[in-house]
Amino acid sequence: MSGRRLLLVHAHPDDESINNGATMARYVAAGAGVTLVTCTLGELGEIIPPELAMLAADRADVLGTYRIGELARACAALGVTDHRFLGGPGRWRDSGMMGLPDNDAPGAFWRADLDAAAEALTSVIREVRPQVVVGYDDNGGYGHPDHIQAHRVTRRAFERAADPRFGAGEPYRPAKLYAAASMLPELRTGLTTRIDGTAYVAAKRDAMRAHATQITVDGDLYALSNGIPQELSGVEYYTLLSGEPGPRDADGYETDLFAGIA
Repeated sequence: MSGRRLLLVHAHPDDESINNGATMARYVAAGAGVTLVTCTLGELGEIIPPELAMLAADRADVLGTYRIGELARACAALGVTDHRFLGGPGRWRDSGMMGLPDNDAPGAFWRADLDAAAEALTSVIREVRPQVVVGYDDNGGYGHPDHIQAHRVTRRAFERAADPRFGAGEPYRPAKLYAAASMLPELRTGLTTRIDGTAYVAAKRDAMRAHATQITVDGDLYALSNGIPQELSGVEYYTLLSGEPGPRDADGYETDLFAGIA
């Protein structure tokens, strides 16, 4: 099909590159429209380089602003030219890991009014009119409150975008909703779709390197602030949450997010 449009919703800068970098680069290279929506600035991320420690929330509290630049460089590496912050930059703040006092701070995305956040995303869906939307599963991949909230917002916006009773703009129904697989292999269940982006792993690597406050990259390995090496793979997995599955390969996976869409 021509005119393919893909919309991805992520909680923080760097989530897009870790989870879907190769997928995004692959579809951009194939001529698809790729739109990225990021829900927060990632203000509470743990900073890896010691020389940037002063950016932290408990010091200058400017990490979020700094990460806008990191995200812009990551998008450039992937070829993505359409990026938005949900509700505008800084509308909702990083909530921190589950169980921390930051979860309940004013403006925390975890506390965001679900209807208001979904309305903001519904407007993007109606403008972009993607056939495919990608978010998280109901556990947010690994239990981070912002990821869980991003799933709730994405699911509600996906359902409401076609309903004229909600929001402005012409109603539109995307064909498919996917959850990106958890970055932790042990938490991956119910996978339906495997995207081979190995030809674009260099772009993914460059995008991850752009998020230097959060990620260190060494060849085919990367690490977050915990320092635990993980594989930097060009093969990315998804679970179909809504919509009709397309043809599958011999291993039982769809190999295209747009599979089955006329």
